[in-house]
Amino acid sequence: MDVTDEAEVLRVLGALDAAGCTYWVEGGWGVDALIGRRTRDHRDLDVDVDGRHEGRALEVLAGLGYAIETDWRPTRVELVAPRGTRVDLHPLEVSDDGSARQADLDGGFWEFPARYYATGVIGGRTVPCVSVEAQRRFHEGYPPRAVDLADLAFLDGIERAGAD
Repeated sequence: MDVTDEAEVLRVLGALDAAGCTYWVEGGWGVDALIGRRTRDHRDLDVDVDGRHEGRALEVLAGLGYAIETDWRPTRVELVAPRGTRVDLHPLEVSDDGSARQADLDGGFWEFPARYYATGVIGGRTVPCVSVEAQRRFHEGYPPRAVDLADLAFLDGIERAGAD
């Protein structure tokens, strides 16, 4: 399995920051951001991006050597670099109230309230990410794999620690 490691994640996020792109980390790296440490190897970096910055984000990623491998716009675009690292970009329509929506493949939308957005830590750096609640929702609607079950267990731990 190709691995998108912490150094590459920080390189990608740093480039998005430098370009002024608004984004949030989700998926496995998003869980790790909420926990504050890497819990496992990750095939890709899942990034929600404000759709107004989608073109700029794609240019930034191209500048880092990424090329589009899967284009399911307006829902998502998966990019891969020659060394096998991957970024899965999810464009969102962000509203003034902080809520967002993402197009689905059937022509509808998934709605995300403003409370779905939080911050976490990757490699000692504070990064925007999706909340525990959002991570749980994003783990619904499909048969969970072993990595999904592990992510959910880590999310349970975060919630238990918050209740203490």
